[in-house]
Parts: sequence; C-alpha cells; structure tokens
Amino acid sequence: MRPVNLIPPDLRRGDSAPLRTGPLAYIVVGALALVLLGVTLLVLTSNEVAEKKDELVTLREEDAAAKARADELAPYAQFQAMSQQRVETIASLADSRFDWPRVMRELALILPDDVLLTNLSAGANGETAGGGEGLEGVAGPSLELNGCTSGQDAVARFVTTLKDIDGVTRVGLQSSAVGEGGASGGGGEGCSVGGFAAQFQLVVAFDAAPVPIAAEGEAAPEAEEAASGEEETEESGEG
Repeated sequence: MRPVNLIPPDLRRGDSAPLRTGPLAYIVVGALALVLLGVTLLVLTSNEVAEKKDELVTLREEDAAAKARADELAPYAQFQAMSQQRVETIASLADSRFDWPRVMRELALILPDDVLLTNLSAGANGETAGGGEGLEGVAGPSLELNGCTSGQDAVARFVTTLKDIDGVTRVGLQSSAVGEGGASGGGGEGCSVGGFAAQFQLVVAFDAAPVPIAAEGEAAPEAEEAASGEEETEESGEG
C-alpha cells in the first residue's frame, strides 16, 4: 500500500512545507536592517560632532585663559628682557676694559737705562695714534711715547724692547732725530739737560685689545666732523 499524508498542505512542517509568504519577508527584514544601520551611524556621527564641539569650546576657553595669563605676565617678561640687556651691556663693558696698570708696570720693567721719557699719552680708541712708519692708524688702545736716548741704535733697540709688552701688536716710529730739538714734541729741554743725542716719538699699538664701548649720547668723531662740515656748507650757501 502507498502511504498517504492526510495533513493539509498549509499545516505541514519540514522541507516539504510550502512557502507561505514568498521572498517578501526577507526583503522587509533586509530593509529594516539597513534602516537600523543607518540610524546607528547617524547617532554615532551626531555624538562625535557634539564631542568635537565641546572640545572646541574647551580649547577656546583654555586659549582665552592662556592669553589673559600672558597679559598678566607681560610686565615680568619685559623686566626680564631689560635685565638681560643690562647684564649683557655690563659684561661687554667689563670685557672691553683695557688693563692700563699692567701695561705701565711692564713698561717700567723693560725701560732701558739709556732712555728718558719726556711725555707719555694713552688713548683707548686710537686717539693718540697719528700714523707713522708701520702704522696706518690705530683703532684700539695705544701709547704715544716721546723721549730721548743716546742715539739711533738705542732708538731701534727700544722699539724692539717695546714689542715685549704683552698685547703689543705694532710699534710705529713717528720721528727720530739726532741733535737738540730735532724731534717735534720730543721735549728738547729735558734731552739737552740729560745730554742725550737723539729724540724720538713712538706709537705703541694694541690692535688685538677690545675697543671700549662709547657712552650713550656720545657721538663718534667721524659723525661730529660730518655734522660740522654740513653746517659749514649750509652757512656758506646762505651767505
């Protein structure tokens, strides 16, 4: 005998049960899943945007607080800058000081017995340097020595001896003459009393020494000369 299934087709279960609704249910479920995914992404994006806005507000508040703090500390920063500038100025002035006492001590130690100094002048910015043989002008500290000695050979030996002073870079012979009154500014009276034969005028240069800083408000010699020249030109033009 052949078995017969007496259960109605719509009540059957299992693989042999026919579809009740077709593929429409799957389409609806897929659409709902897409909608749920979209809503989830939208919520996440909205939350992230809100967090970024809160962070931006916080950063602006911190920036405003930092600016206010900087404005409060600005006077202290200005005072620090002024203090640093003064320290640098003092240090520069200290570095540019020239040790004249040491130079005088060394000059006294090396001064030969047959040399008499009748005049000595010093300058920190080359004021005493008037040029001479081997000197085209001195910008740094310098000594100008006028005196007398026994002869030209003694003058040459004295020039060589002066180079032993620490820091001396050049020794220029401005004039040297044998006979009474032969050298300009040589102190002829002292030389004649001592019975010396030669008079000399020397310039000792310390080119490697730092040049002292001029005081504030002090005009440079070149600037003063240029200003006086302009004033004379204007006066001659008006005349």
